Amino acid sequence: MASLARRPPLLVPAVARHTATVIFIHGLGDTGHGWASAVEQWRRRQRLDEVKFILPHAPSIPITANWGMKMPGWYDIFAIDGSAEALRRNEDEAGILTSQAYFHDLIQKEIDSGIPADRIVIGGFSQGGAMGLFSGLTAKCKLAGIIALSSYLLLSLKFAELVPKPEFNKETPIFMAHGDADPVVNYKLGTMTRDLLKEMGYNVKFETYPGMGHSACLEELDLIEDFLTERLPKVADKSEQKSEL
Repeated sequence: MASLARRPPLLVPAVARHTATVIFIHGLGDTGHGWASAVEQWRRRQRLDEVKFILPHAPSIPITANWGMKMPGWYDIFAIDGSAEALRRNEDEAGILTSQAYFHDLIQKEIDSGIPADRIVIGGFSQGGAMGLFSGLTAKCKLAGIIALSSYLLLSLKFAELVPKPEFNKETPIFMAHGDADPVVNYKLGTMTRDLLKEMGYNVKFETYPGMGHSACLEELDLIEDFLTERLPKVADKSEQKSEL
């Protein structure tokens, strides 16, 4: 897995001065382009003009649940029947940890470019949401926020062993959302993740969408925009501040 060829992420530059970054990760079989329209939706009210969006592309890997055929994926999936038991059984730990290292590297590159860790949000949808949640909570820097849509906690049976000590993101706000009719990542798995994280002391907000399957909706996207605006407020221009003094 470590030698996988990766395409550079799709970058959506900040409209104004770049002061914050969102890394948003797509799900199984998709690409970063699949969430470009969501970025447009989040920026339409011009509240996130200082935010650069990074939309990574997963490498093409064999997926066991897809009869071993290759498709874009962050880790292998052995069964897709929506059950918590299937998704937690025989997890692709090597693939998960390889992708985790990739996302931690993306975070570090933003920090190296001058963006403070507490001005970076990571998250995603489905498999991407699972990677965003896992990578965010195991990051060795304090992030602004984490988003996990229609997803679940990876390696949950040994998660406590994998978080850094001290835990930099114990209090980092986590936004989770899930449709209660999801046939791919069962709603129960989402609520189990919420409950497990809360029991461990994490700061989780969880939204339920009645009747929604394995997808996102406009109401959900609006709440994410609110979450991003709250976590990544605009930085007042210093020259304007000085002129007011």
